Amino acid sequence: MVVSSQLRVLLVEDNIGIANNIADYFTMHDAVIDFAYKGKHGCELAASQYYHCIILDIMLPDIEGLEVCERIRAASDRHIPIIMLTARDTLDDKLAGFTHGADDYLTKPFALEELYVRCLALSNRLNIPQQGKVTSIGDGEKKLTLDYQRQQVSRNNQLLSLPPKVFSILQILIESHPRPVSKSELIDRVWGDNGTDSDSLRSHIYQLRKSVDKPFSTDVVKTIHSVGFALDI
Repeated sequence: MVVSSQLRVLLVEDNIGIANNIADYFTMHDAVIDFAYKGKHGCELAASQYYHCIILDIMLPDIEGLEVCERIRAASDRHIPIIMLTARDTLDDKLAGFTHGADDYLTKPFALEELYVRCLALSNRLNIPQQGKVTSIGDGEKKLTLDYQRQQVSRNNQLLSLPPKVFSILQILIESHPRPVSKSELIDRVWGDNGTDSDSLRSHIYQLRKSVDKPFSTDVVKTIHSVGFALDI
């Protein structure tokens, strides 16, 4: 799978000055950063967009960051690395952050370089190839098996022959199941910085259906109107 080399970050921070400083530094290093100044908006963005990492302040005007962290964990079907960024620096505060689902904890004041490097480290850890791992979802004719080491996918124990980008699309759908994956997320994760257009994605989805669904009596690749694509398993 081709993953965009651009770090995609969600920053949930109500201090405009701090948010702007982080944004300036991260964009200088070619990162893509989205903002949320309230916890509720942060939860909505985390649920609807794809991020490599979330930077989360604890003291927010509507929902405390610890609860935001819990909500994101409960709503997401994949592990999104979360760094707590706060002035609270006691051991109990840090333990509370980790207990509520944080992966890392950085206290204010902080060095922008350190925050950026921590985000990179968590993102890289998330995207390490899972050598030797085999994942299966579904049963009977709908059973899909992904072999990471061999970079192969089979359906009902029948090996599928897929071009590289079509393979990547199916891998993302399997790993995201049952969450639907938007067109923009597929384009970002499969084509990376080069990007592509909707016609090209449509062509690859057609190839995916031709390989995964046509040889069988039931379809597993489904289009969700105004959302994207998912697996019907």
